[in-house]
Amino acid sequence: MSTYLGDSPSGPAITALGGGHGLFATLRAVRRLTDRVTAVVTVADDGGSSGRLRAELGVIPPGDLRMALAAMSGNDPEVGIWTETVQHRFGGTGALAGHSVGNLILAGLTEVLGDTTAALDTVGRLLQVRGRVLPMSPIALDIEADVSGLESDPRASRCIRGQVAVATTPGKVRRVRLIPANPPASSDALDAVCDADLVVLGPGSWFSSVIPHVLVPELFDALIHTSARKVLVLNLAAEPGETAGFSAERHLHVLAQHAPDFRVDNVVVDAASVPAGREREHLRRAATGFGAAVDFVDVAETGTHRHDPAKLARALGQYLTRPHGRSSSVGGGGREIVSWQ
Repeated sequence: MSTYLGDSPSGPAITALGGGHGLFATLRAVRRLTDRVTAVVTVADDGGSSGRLRAELGVIPPGDLRMALAAMSGNDPEVGIWTETVQHRFGGTGALAGHSVGNLILAGLTEVLGDTTAALDTVGRLLQVRGRVLPMSPIALDIEADVSGLESDPRASRCIRGQVAVATTPGKVRRVRLIPANPPASSDALDAVCDADLVVLGPGSWFSSVIPHVLVPELFDALIHTSARKVLVLNLAAEPGETAGFSAERHLHVLAQHAPDFRVDNVVVDAASVPAGREREHLRRAATGFGAAVDFVDVAETGTHRHDPAKLARALGQYLTRPHGRSSSVGGGGREIVSWQ
């Protein structure tokens, strides 16, 4: 069973999977719904401060874990100072330049305590986190991708390695793998998925933050067998690099290619990002491959490609009260939800 930080946590259990800014947005939303939140975070970052600490100390890259802790930190003003400090990045040109304070704290605590999860729980108590932040695997992973469009022959594919390389490639990512293949999952992360009432996957960098979760066999098995309602949150727009030119429908197709047996109950799509008409029909059709209904909802921060935490919280909150199973559909697997607008 998952052990939540804080005294007598209340509310439904929500487990959110992802990494980086996408997971940060989800966590800022779901913390409005319950005290029982668990973040399951990707561990393949190889850039910036995280990449340096990973290479020099052999630790799990701490950056995405740190961001998840900050997203779930308490509201007390004194805690706010600690959260700001944990997120602070050193300037200058010396050895500490570019490092986040929180990354260094997590790396140090991991060495002192001998365990990444214990280090995360310790910082979680400092930040008065109501819930937990967990790595998806107890070991650092690498991402490897098959990418086309990098050779003179557009049909030729090249193998590139590393999360940063995959996220910024000018080519077209066809498929990603984890190295080592079939890595172990964090046992606490498995418990969090199995014990959840609601599991949320996405938004985030599709190939480097979302898809990796279904490539960890034990975690994928837990996602398949959990009795929780499963919700997939799509990005508001394609990202430069790994998903340049992707439609919302294409995001679903590539996830299905990596996890053919994956099923979710609902797909949340920002209503303004997919025009009514043929594009929505194609998206609904793609969602049926997951056994999912599509809910078109206003979840964007006005004038941006960022999710608004309050709007996303209202959108996800409906799944805690709606009976489990497919929502009633309009036009073959789609549902307009306008009450949040």
